[in-house]
Amino acid sequence: MSAGADILTADQRVVLDGLPADEPLVMLNLLRFRETADYHGSGPACSGVEAYKRYSRVAFEAVTSVGGEVIFAGRAAPALIAPEGETWHQVFMVRYPSPQAFLAMMDIPEYRAAVHHRTAALADSRLVAISPASP
Repeated sequence: MSAGADILTADQRVVLDGLPADEPLVMLNLLRFRETADYHGSGPACSGVEAYKRYSRVAFEAVTSVGGEVIFAGRAAPALIAPEGETWHQVFMVRYPSPQAFLAMMDIPEYRAAVHHRTAALADSRLVAISPASP
């Protein structure tokens, strides 16, 4: 098992393990930023957006290093169909060559060290694995 798997819960690992190992994987990211990043008193004072930028500089380099690429990024408009009050600030999609490439990214020490910026930045998020395989 990949060391990156220790970041995942057992249920999240089941999802990844259930995807075709030899097919690309797209991760849909929905992000809602905190007004002020929450480092629990042990990090730099900044906005959630700035904290996420700190994470992104490292994360996107890690994505590229495993053969992944950002295929879409944009500002989220209010949802047409969603639970009342659910809003997102940013949406992006990242394509990985395989689920194993996604796990390999999580093994990169620089990536693992930057994850605390993501945690501090986000009030809420969704990460949805999308596979080209039929259900």
